[in-house]
Amino acid sequence: MAQDYSFDITCNFNKQEFQNAIDQTRREISTRFDFKGVFTEIEIFSNEKLILQTESEHKLNALIDIIESKLVKRNLPLSILDKTKSPEASSGGSVRKEIKLVNSLDSEQTKEIAKVIRQEFPKAKPIIQGDSIRVTSRSKDELQTIMHQIKEKKSDLPLDFINFR
Repeated sequence: MAQDYSFDITCNFNKQEFQNAIDQTRREISTRFDFKGVFTEIEIFSNEKLILQTESEHKLNALIDIIESKLVKRNLPLSILDKTKSPEASSGGSVRKEIKLVNSLDSEQTKEIAKVIRQEFPKAKPIIQGDSIRVTSRSKDELQTIMHQIKEKKSDLPLDFINFR
């Protein structure tokens, strides 16, 4: 009797490490010369979005750079930040930007990943389970190759491969 092996593809990141990176960013902003006396606010809403507010677009870009450097130092992928929304004017002449945190796969992304697996690995079976995909195969080597291929093709997503059995 042949045994099937499997793993799950999810989109996730370490929320505690993310919180630590934001706390480090706040501490750095309080000590940086270019942010002295400048109104700067960072808010996290239930690990779904990040709202940044500061006095100018230049300061906003510097703030995003600081956040990204802290994420890299904590081994978090930059792809968890969806910065597609443009900055908007806020009260008091400040600039506000909402950054969505990517922490799950939507239905289009799961379908696209499953399609890639079906096309390139006909012996593997991808099964969509909500916001994750279970991939089964008779070969462990094939599953590892799938992981590598998906990671390369979908480098814009913070993919996580779990439950390897």
